[in-house]
Amino acid sequence: MSLWSSLFVGTSGLQTSNNALNTVAHNLSNTDTEGYTRQQVEQSDKIYVTLSKSASAVSFQQAGLGVTYSNVKQIRDYFLDKTFRQESGRSMFYEVSRDTLLEVEDQLGEMNGKAFQSQLSDLWVAVQELSKDPCSSVTQSTLIQEAAEFLTRAQSVYDGLSSYQDNINQQVKQQVEKINDIGVKILDLNDKIRTIESGKIEHANDLKDQRNQLLDELSKLVDMSYDEDMYGNVSVQIEGEDFVKGSMCYKIGLDMSSLTGFYTPFWPQNANTLPGSDEFPNGKDMLITTDGVLTREVTRDGIEQQLKKTFKLDNALVFNLNREISSELKTDIGGVKAMLLARGDHRANYADIEAGDYDKVSQSVLMNIQAEFDQLIHNTVKSINDVLAEAAGVREMSATGATDADGNPVTITGPIHAVAVDPEGYLTNSEGVPYQIFTKIAGDGYEKMSLTGVTYTDEAGNTQTLPDGDYWVYKEEQYDPEHIYTLYSLSNIQMNKELMQAPGNLGFRLPDGSEDVDTMNKLKQVFTDEKYTLNPNVLKSVSILGYYDDLVSQIANSSYVYNAIHANQETTVEAALSARDQITAVSSDEELSNMIKFQSAYNASSRFINVVDEMLEHLLTSLA
Repeated sequence: MSLWSSLFVGTSGLQTSNNALNTVAHNLSNTDTEGYTRQQVEQSDKIYVTLSKSASAVSFQQAGLGVTYSNVKQIRDYFLDKTFRQESGRSMFYEVSRDTLLEVEDQLGEMNGKAFQSQLSDLWVAVQELSKDPCSSVTQSTLIQEAAEFLTRAQSVYDGLSSYQDNINQQVKQQVEKINDIGVKILDLNDKIRTIESGKIEHANDLKDQRNQLLDELSKLVDMSYDEDMYGNVSVQIEGEDFVKGSMCYKIGLDMSSLTGFYTPFWPQNANTLPGSDEFPNGKDMLITTDGVLTREVTRDGIEQQLKKTFKLDNALVFNLNREISSELKTDIGGVKAMLLARGDHRANYADIEAGDYDKVSQSVLMNIQAEFDQLIHNTVKSINDVLAEAAGVREMSATGATDADGNPVTITGPIHAVAVDPEGYLTNSEGVPYQIFTKIAGDGYEKMSLTGVTYTDEAGNTQTLPDGDYWVYKEEQYDPEHIYTLYSLSNIQMNKELMQAPGNLGFRLPDGSEDVDTMNKLKQVFTDEKYTLNPNVLKSVSILGYYDDLVSQIANSSYVYNAIHANQETTVEAALSARDQITAVSSDEELSNMIKFQSAYNASSRFINVVDEMLEHLLTSLA
């Protein structure tokens, strides 16, 4: 090899060592940078110069031209990345569920001295005091006052749960916007990485770090999968549907219910446009529809127009919330799904349990608590009212015909609860309407009807006939959504305004002048009879007071379970992160060792060049 060629060898070593030192310096300077992946240098031989070829020789006579800085690669492990991201999503799922239950505990006030239990106990004490002296205006006033405070506190708890539902709903919107923003950023980084690496000269490792960090963030929000093609593009799928693919980011849309204001994520590309819709481009904005109808103000030819596009979202929902939540089925991944499950799709009440729709609310933390809590209030309110109604003479009757107050015929298909109109009747107001401590906000508790063919069965089992005439008929509750106004639910209960002003109207003195002890005993039984269950899946029957204890215990137990699962998941996530960091994180000791190695190589190349230079100088000066 000529001395001139030797200079090339020395120069290549000098350049390669210098580039390797720059990589080491880059690693050390990013030791504490979040999301940074350490980079490793790969070196290889330069091309060889063939000096001669001989068929009899073992190999050609060749001379090397030194070393080259062939590649700088990131040190990552696909398996650890996948494990960390999956476990992060699962941890976020249970974190949202745990935080929701903690909020429910705060709403009930069990931990901060304003427990709902105290209001329920105060009402029970008021009933006990009333039973001791039922005709006292003081005890009657105390009962009405405690009933009002009980209802106010109950409505405050329910409103708090509803407000938290709205809060989660806004979080859903924000997180979907964040998901779409991440998708756009990944798409942009794909373009930049592909552009830089297309020449096979540079490597966009820092941009890949940014993209990996975005994938880490996305994995906490949704159940996602991804893969990288030969050109450096990353494709992302969310819940099995394409999110980022090729040159497209398929943004998630939001459908807003006009009844509740709740958002439901959906895939616009999978939503079928119904006939009659205006055709206009969706653009790159996130779609927000109201009950599947997207309205957009546009300007065409200088004229403002309002265009509407109607979607059918049945097959376009991002999350299937009807599947069983299970780690085995991998349906417990992603914070957004947990938010949707915790929030539910409507304001739940006791009708969701009474009407046999409990399965629709059982998986939602907030809806389940709303329904069970509302059932507690309904049972209390309805039972107290029923005791007063029974004392006022309201009984189950049958009638062959009926007309309303305007004389219009009314169809009666079964037994009714009614009492004959008697303005001077016991526990009735001036119009003869039975007193109710708790009344409905929308709709009356009783309706005046003219009945014919009225009969009832007495306590001895004998059929008794009553005269035709005017009766106050109790308006039965209907559990379908079109008759919400018939329900004694927290959103439709108020105190009796007349009794609030004049509690003494209750009286509780029988026509013979004696105290109504029987009604007092029945009022106490409202709180002590064990005939209530939390939900259809619970077989244990409890009293009103025991119901609330079981409700609180259920919340505490669920909170404990979710907290334990989340703690275990955090341990799993930390273990996966630690294992990943052992591979991807920068080790200052290792980098300093590499620095010494490459510095020594640099010095060796420098001395080699000096030796060749001295040899050339000696030859030139000696032969001159």
